Amino acid sequence: MDMNEKIEILKSEFQKLSKDGQAWVQHLSVEMNKQEWFQKLPPFIQNIPPLQLYVALVVLFLTMFFFFIVRLFNRKTSNTILLTGLSGSGKTLRDGSAHQGTVTSMEPNEGSFVLHSETTKKGKVKPVHLVDVPGHSRLQTKLDDFLPQAAGVVFVVDAVEFVPKSRAVSEYLYDILTKASVVKKNIPVLILCNKVDKVTAHTKEFIRKQLEKEIDKLRASRNVVSEADVSNEFTLGIPGETFAFSHCRNKVTVAEASGGTGEITQLELFIREHVKP
Repeated sequence: MDMNEKIEILKSEFQKLSKDGQAWVQHLSVEMNKQEWFQKLPPFIQNIPPLQLYVALVVLFLTMFFFFIVRLFNRKTSNTILLTGLSGSGKTLRDGSAHQGTVTSMEPNEGSFVLHSETTKKGKVKPVHLVDVPGHSRLQTKLDDFLPQAAGVVFVVDAVEFVPKSRAVSEYLYDILTKASVVKKNIPVLILCNKVDKVTAHTKEFIRKQLEKEIDKLRASRNVVSEADVSNEFTLGIPGETFAFSHCRNKVTVAEASGGTGEITQLELFIREHVKP
């Protein structure tokens, strides 16, 4: 074996020893950190064998995780749907039924009923608690009393008289969509265009576009929120873009209905989507 080969072997052994030394130093450093951490614990914990301590921590974590899952799945879902809109929009939607507990026999403000499409259904059917919030401007604040328990909000619009009332409709809808309770809970909102069976009724697409335009104007005029207004804590839409309902943090959809003829299929679909049987 010549001198060069011996030198290469020595270099290789030295590098190996160097790596082993670095690994040993790192291991020693970790062990020292463990000891320092362990010494900071109370004396009664220091007397517990490490394995038992680790097992206890794992059991504690799994127990907390288990209770979290149980609470998550046992959380009661709301069956309350809020029905609101301007006065005269036709919020008292009729389902053509005269059974007690249906919409037609409800108390003026709230009551529980079974969806008309499910009155003949066998098996478990979950009643819906419907709250008809007054549409008068002085009474619209009553909505705040029921929002915390709401599974959804149905905002009824008169499809016939929409144009002359579009500004007032948009302002009321804007107030609802910017309420902290609606945004934080992601409460779904259904804009229900009523009286579409009338010849002079506007389509839901026309109403949707007009509402988006009006709300876009309101965004610009309400960019500074009064400190006294505790209900409107959120802004709508994406900064720099024209407003669209798809920009809302909660789900907002537009549908049609005819309360006079009892055609409220899309309303019932919305209710059943958010109030599970």
